[in-house]
Amino acid sequence: MRFLGNIEAKLDAKGRVFLPAAFRKVLQGAGEQGMVMRKDVFQACLVLYPESVWGEQMDSLRRRLSRWDRDEQQLFRQFVSEVEPVALDASGRFLISRRCLRQAGIGQDVRFIGMGDTIEIWPSGPGGTGFVDPAAFGEALQRAMGPGGGSADAG
Repeated sequence: MRFLGNIEAKLDAKGRVFLPAAFRKVLQGAGEQGMVMRKDVFQACLVLYPESVWGEQMDSLRRRLSRWDRDEQQLFRQFVSEVEPVALDASGRFLISRRCLRQAGIGQDVRFIGMGDTIEIWPSGPGGTGFVDPAAFGEALQRAMGPGGGSADAG
């Protein structure tokens, strides 16, 4: 499953937005029935996870965190308690809760960014996305992917 693209959209008065058709097509092609959404851990954006990807994330985190360690159990609880199920209506719209909109600082205009196996939702407009400064992008990518940076299988 590969979500690719940078697509602007608008929320309606009820807080609903159309999932871009290109992303719906990827979901349908993969046989995915549902998605979940949570605020990103590091950035002021929302992340949509297909259920299968979310399941893998949960399983991985559960394996790493002990149920018998208070701090680790609290981490797991917070991570999973902030998740909201996402249901697309017949038109391909879904509701973004007021809580999620507030957490991500999202108004009426949004930007969907395909991140491979997930989709990020950002406020649209200047400074509304978590991109590296264009002037520094090449250098940052070179550091990450050059000798000693990145993973051996990247390319």
